[in-house]
Order: sequence, then structure tokens, then C-alpha cells
Amino acid sequence: MPDHAQHFQPEGTVPTGGLAPRLAERLLFRGIYGLVLASTMVAALDVPGEEADPGPDALWVLLTALASGAAHGYAHVIARRASGEGTATPSRLRAVLAEWPLPAAVLPTVLLLLGAVAEWWTEDTAVEVALLFNTVGLFGLGVSAARTAGLGWLSSCRAGAVDMLIGLVVIAADALIE
Repeated sequence: MPDHAQHFQPEGTVPTGGLAPRLAERLLFRGIYGLVLASTMVAALDVPGEEADPGPDALWVLLTALASGAAHGYAHVIARRASGEGTATPSRLRAVLAEWPLPAAVLPTVLLLLGAVAEWWTEDTAVEVALLFNTVGLFGLGVSAARTAGLGWLSSCRAGAVDMLIGLVVIAADALIE
């Protein structure tokens, strides 16, 4: 039975999408990771029965994303060092800085929480909208990743739906835990 997890392009074809496939893959991976991180963090920080404090919650979401991105980039540095693939200092820094899509993906969640600080809406509303936004974002990035891999629209939408399930699981867990 063929493995359907990997899709190969016929020789001479170019994957769809404007970015080079490897760059697009890295951006999408980190973006998806950031959206999942933002969703789980905002759900965990929204504790029922406690006084709303969206300012520190926004800071924790952002700091966690920055720390996760730095840790992921440094893990790549350690892996390269362990495999004997170069030790140049600039490449180490580039590996860490290449994780920028991860913290960038949490910015909408942080902005929604800061809107609650400004009293434009409640923290509960900010959390609900952030969870919905991130879930829709997971669908969009899943579709984009599949299109970049050269899949058709129907297959890409199926891939996006599978990615969106992660967000729906976080929403369901948040509802059950509350």
C-alpha cells in the first residue's frame, strides 16, 4: 500500500505557491506551532472564577512564544553540532532568528488580550475570539501548506480541516475544563 503521507511532484513540475518549498515549509510549520501554542496558552491562562488579568496573560503568551522559538532554534543548533555539520556562530544566530514565525503567530492573540486591557471587550471575549481566530488560522495554514506541496484544492481543504481539528480539540478541552 502506498504511503499517502508524502506527496511527490512529478519531475519538472513546480509546487504551487509563491515561496520556495523549503522556506514555505519552515514558515508554515512555525506558524502552525505558534497558533497551537497561543491557543493552549490563552485557554490555560483563562481560569474560571479568578479575576481577569489580561495584561499579564498577554505577556505570558508572548514570552512563552519567544522562549519556545528560541529553544526550538537552539535545538537545531545543538542537532547540527551533534551531527558535525558546521559550528559557525552566525549560523547559530540565524537558526534561532529563523523561528520568528512562531512568536509572530501569537501576536493576534496578544493583541486581543491587550484589547481587553484597554477595556474594549472582556478577557473572556478575547479568549473566545482568539481560540476561533487561531482555529481558522490553522485551517488556512493547512490549506496553504498543502497547496505549496502541489495538492489540489479539495485535498488542500481536507488537509486544512485536519489541522483545524487541533484548534477544535483545544476549544473542546477548554470548554470541558471550565
